[in-house]
Amino acid sequence: MVRTRQKFDFVIVGVTLVLLVFGIVMVHSASSVLSLHKFNDSFFYAKRQLLFGGLGLVLMFLMSNYDYHKLRQWAPKIAVISFVFLAVVLIPGIGQNRGGSQAWLGIGSFGIQPSEFAKLGLILFLAHYLADAGDKMHSFWKGFVPPLGMALLAVALIMLEPDLGQSVVIMGTAVILLFAAGARYTHLGVLFGTGLVGFSVLVATASYRVARITAFLNPWKDPLKNGYQIIQSLYALGSGGLLGLGLGQSRQKFLYLPEPQTDFIFSIIGEELGLLGAACLLLLFAVLVWRGFRAALFAPDRFGSLLASGISGMIAVQVLINIGVVTGSIPATGITLPFISYGGSSLTLMLTGVGILLNISRQSSYVMS
Repeated sequence: MVRTRQKFDFVIVGVTLVLLVFGIVMVHSASSVLSLHKFNDSFFYAKRQLLFGGLGLVLMFLMSNYDYHKLRQWAPKIAVISFVFLAVVLIPGIGQNRGGSQAWLGIGSFGIQPSEFAKLGLILFLAHYLADAGDKMHSFWKGFVPPLGMALLAVALIMLEPDLGQSVVIMGTAVILLFAAGARYTHLGVLFGTGLVGFSVLVATASYRVARITAFLNPWKDPLKNGYQIIQSLYALGSGGLLGLGLGQSRQKFLYLPEPQTDFIFSIIGEELGLLGAACLLLLFAVLVWRGFRAALFAPDRFGSLLASGISGMIAVQVLINIGVVTGSIPATGITLPFISYGGSSLTLMLTGVGILLNISRQSSYVMS
């Protein structure tokens, strides 16, 4: 076995850049009418996304050249800082409430979403912890429960905002990491069953969540309120057909589909670029996730393997949830489409994660003849 310093994984680099550029184009297309209506500038959201993208690329470049092994010593501190910010955002007068969720820190329209960065912080900590777990992962209380408890603590803080979408992404990513670390199937089964019960309780204790489930099952029962957004999303996807109406030709962005540049941007993509364009986008995501898990498979150590698995899993889970909501396949939760949806916190986080993936892939181990 010979370990060699590799070049950048140019497949990851290329796919990421394509997604980034495509996302900026689609943010402008989806938001041009809304931007003009609210800010008298059709490029308002696009210019900001371009700024966030530039910052994210800098972070991606820096992390791709920063030895990921050095991140391990910072993992506990990063996790603590992430949890502190998750708590601080809940303090009245400090955290900002946007869209019914007190999930932002910032001044005016500029802000960061601590839960986005907590996802990467938690992945880093769990990879650090699980890398040394070894045979303890066969024990429910000694190996399985401690990392699960960390994830549940993050979920508890995020649910106080409340933000169900981010909570689901965190738990989905945590399950992927536990599986990669060697958790028993019986333990994962117990977690799945408990999660279903917990999810049911969360839904039952909040009337708006009950309304979302009802709207998911039959959005046309309440077409002007709880079912409105999903109906407009389905109209957009349905009218796109095979090839779409053409870039910039969406009808639903004319203030029919609320905030089309964020959670429901895939609807506009389907409307303007059709089934073919939407399928190509999903293929790009599939390639990126595949290369991420490939980096995990060939990582030179367990920490790198788990870290790459966590980042790749986070991207995959978030894509699946966003597409599921937009197509009416799962109940509505507010979650962005990675690299595509408008949002500085999400975009910079994802690009930072890709930078770490690139660094892990550069230190891969191969059998040389």
